[in-house]
Amino acid sequence: MRLHRLRVTGFGPFGTTQEVAFDALSAAGLFLLHGPTGAGKTSVLDAVCFALYGSVPGARQAPGASLRSDHAPAGTATEVVLDLTVAGRRLEITRRPAQPRPKKRGSGFTTEKAQSWLREYDPDAGAWNGLSRSHQEIGEEVVQLVGMSRDQFCQVVLLPQGDFSRFLRADAEARGKLLGRLFGTRRFAAVEERLAELRRAAEQRVREGDQRLLALAHRMAQAAGDAAAGWPAPDGGPGDPGLADAVLGWAAVARSGAREALDTAELALAAAEARREAARRTLDERRDLAALRERYEDARRRAAALEERRAEHDAWRARLDQAREAERVAGPLALRDEAEREHRAAGAARDRARAALPGDLADAGPDLLARLARTRRQELGGLDSARRAEQRLVEIARERADLDRQARADDQALQDAADWLAGWDAARSALLDRVDAAREAAARAEHLLGQLAPARRRLAAALRRDALAKDAAAAEARLATAREQAGTAHETWLDLRERRLRGIAAELAAHLEEGAPCAVCGSAEHPSPARPTADHVDRAAEAGAYEAHVRAAEARTAAERDLAAVREALAAAAAEAVEEPPPGVPGAGAGPDGDRPAPAAAALEDLVAQLEREHAEARGLAADSHPAREALERAEEEHTRRVEERRQAEVRAAARASRRETLDQEQAAREADLARVLGDGGGTVARRAAVLEREVAVLDAAADAVRAAEAAAQRLKEADARLADAAYRAGFATPDAAAAALLDDAARRDLQRRADAWQAEAAVVADRLAEPAARAAAEGPPADVAAASAAHEAAERAARAAATALAAHRDRCAELDRLSARVADEVRALGPLRVEYDRVARLAALTAGTSAENERRMRLESYVLAARLEQVAAAATARLQRMSSGRYTLVHSDARSGGKRAGLGLHVVDAWTGAERDTATLSGGETFFASLALALGLADVVTDEAGGVRLDTLFIDEGFGSLDDQTLDEVLDVLDSLRERDRSVGIVSHVPDLRRRIPTQLEVVKGRDGSRVRLRTGEGAGA
Repeated sequence: MRLHRLRVTGFGPFGTTQEVAFDALSAAGLFLLHGPTGAGKTSVLDAVCFALYGSVPGARQAPGASLRSDHAPAGTATEVVLDLTVAGRRLEITRRPAQPRPKKRGSGFTTEKAQSWLREYDPDAGAWNGLSRSHQEIGEEVVQLVGMSRDQFCQVVLLPQGDFSRFLRADAEARGKLLGRLFGTRRFAAVEERLAELRRAAEQRVREGDQRLLALAHRMAQAAGDAAAGWPAPDGGPGDPGLADAVLGWAAVARSGAREALDTAELALAAAEARREAARRTLDERRDLAALRERYEDARRRAAALEERRAEHDAWRARLDQAREAERVAGPLALRDEAEREHRAAGAARDRARAALPGDLADAGPDLLARLARTRRQELGGLDSARRAEQRLVEIARERADLDRQARADDQALQDAADWLAGWDAARSALLDRVDAAREAAARAEHLLGQLAPARRRLAAALRRDALAKDAAAAEARLATAREQAGTAHETWLDLRERRLRGIAAELAAHLEEGAPCAVCGSAEHPSPARPTADHVDRAAEAGAYEAHVRAAEARTAAERDLAAVREALAAAAAEAVEEPPPGVPGAGAGPDGDRPAPAAAALEDLVAQLEREHAEARGLAADSHPAREALERAEEEHTRRVEERRQAEVRAAARASRRETLDQEQAAREADLARVLGDGGGTVARRAAVLEREVAVLDAAADAVRAAEAAAQRLKEADARLADAAYRAGFATPDAAAAALLDDAARRDLQRRADAWQAEAAVVADRLAEPAARAAAEGPPADVAAASAAHEAAERAARAAATALAAHRDRCAELDRLSARVADEVRALGPLRVEYDRVARLAALTAGTSAENERRMRLESYVLAARLEQVAAAATARLQRMSSGRYTLVHSDARSGGKRAGLGLHVVDAWTGAERDTATLSGGETFFASLALALGLADVVTDEAGGVRLDTLFIDEGFGSLDDQTLDEVLDVLDSLRERDRSVGIVSHVPDLRRRIPTQLEVVKGRDGSRVRLRTGEGAGA
């Protein structure tokens, strides 16, 4: 990767556009980036990182920090453009961070989103082609081409010496974090975590399986009861190695004991059932004898009772014989009774019909009555035409009533229309005035709204101006304090540095050892080593003062930025608070310091309140515009409707007059027709028809009743003759005697049932008295049934108890067999789980460094990082030996330190003493070139790890001030060797001696309006 050109605008300390020509710097191979503290040397490197990855290094990207320069003008956009060649492709990356910009309309600022552009140069066409404007796509493309993440790039290309100094002195855990971030070994830590999770999961499954086995063993112990009393249940815990075998063995013993108890219970049940069967047979025999004896005695009692009822039985038989003879007369007797009932009913109906007739027809015969009914029917048929005339008269009356009702409604409508139309002109004029008033109010509201928005903006700006004035005073006070503190800290640091330099000989003499060469002169003799004076300052005190000085300077710079930002905001608010006259008016565009004084916030508040009141009143009146127009439209529609209603009412009145004349003529004709039919008596057709219908019905009913009575008398006479003849033939003196001998069905069935029951009872009793076995049982001694019953009940209870015991033993055996099968299934399922757990636990312990096989207790990630650290140490040693004239060598150590795990130790071997010691014991200058060598070695390894991407441009940040001249020459020789194969190295430092040694320089100059860059080449560069 080679950088060609960098252009920054409004970025960090650079307020204007600055351009860095890296091609000119790279031509020298080794160049110096220098400038005073706070000028922006590191910001150049930040711009490179921001162009590539869209963010600056993590240590300088504070939360809420802005990349925009405080010196940049309001209309200038913050932008970084980087031209580079990577992976054989010439690219140009343009980045703009999120930043405020003036609004296009109105005053104030709005936040503009971050933007990115990626272009590629086409050498054939000689033009740049746009590739993407997506942040994500550009980021992925850069990471793929460079082969490194932002953290790796900042660690490899922008070599931060302070980080590697800490790396040399750090413990294994801190080194592991840095190396893991650079080499991406998180996947190996993920393997450790995954194996630990698998081990825990496998262990949990094994424990759960063991717990299920123990639960099954507990249930089997409950089910076995005393069947396994001589063999205690297993009492091991989950995870015990022999738990499965113990449970299986105990299950077999429990099943064997349960089966033996089952066999014994089956034998006991067979014996109890045999005793119960013998007792049952004895009880049945004694019950049979007792039943026969009781049966014979009962038969004798029933025979005596039958003999007592014999006379009653003979009377029943005689009554049944007499009833059978009388049944021959039953038919004629029933016919005579029916004829008599019909005769009485016909006579009563005849009397009722004659009573309804007029007096002169009370004795009339059926023929006369029938003739009179026919006459009345003929008269009734002639009433149809009269009925139609009467119905039409009713319809005419109804239609005349409808015409009268319509006439009244039209008269009222005409009156209403006349009254409404009388006030139409005045109402229309009022509605037109209302519409005009609303239209004028709307125009006034719009005008007031145009005045209200600027007034509100000026009020907000005035309030902001007053608040910012207070903030500016506070910021000026903080700046004064920060400047005073920065001057004090700077003077303190210079004083301590000067005192330390005066006593540096004593500090070097403190490390002299008898017989060891001096680090300054190389002599092994030390006749008069320097001693520290009372005001000697050690390195720690000087470093603390320097850090305090840097912090104070940063605080002062921050205070200056804060004050500038507040003043800029204050000026903008003050300018916005001044009323802008209309275009073309004298004084337009004058600022807050012009002829127009800045108005007070209170006056602006009163103005805004007055405008808001007037605008609200105008809006209230303007809101009536639409309702007023709608009211006018509704009134005009109503006027049209009223006029049309009046016209239609007049047309309907003329039509009604014509219709009334027609109805009067038809009514007179219908009334004449009806008078001819009804006569002078009047009435209605319906009433006359009802009279005729009643007369017809009475005459017909009377004729039918007279005929029916004559026929019923003849049938009664014939029935009496047939009854007398039937009674004589049946042997009865009179019909009444035959009727008295008859029995109804219920009485006859009852007498027959009683006679049959007596006869059946007599046959059954005779049969029972003739049985020999019953007679013998009655004559022998009585059987003892109670004793036999008690013996049978005792045998039955014993058999039930034996059956219950057998069922319990069978259930126990079945439950034990079922639980044993489950135990066997659990053991078979648990076997692979135990094998898996052993394998996973061994791997997890091995990768976690807790296994006995891992002698150095080295984790997997530490093992991988140790290999990387060993490569870094080897690569760093090649340069460290040149920097230290062959004295120092960096070696990787995987030895354990105390109780900690091994793998990330880093030692330095001193060739002068042959001793190997920790890198934390190096002096300041030794630490610098050791950390530089380590940084360069790490850059080589990370580059190889990233796929061998060539890095043609490197930057080394600070740390050269702690070197003496000889060591500085050696370090520069090593850095100069990095220029091989057209590689360039940039040194970021403000050490004055480097300006004399490195002719090609990029100087960062700071000023009140921001920093700028200046390229120096040739002999006069260091002047």
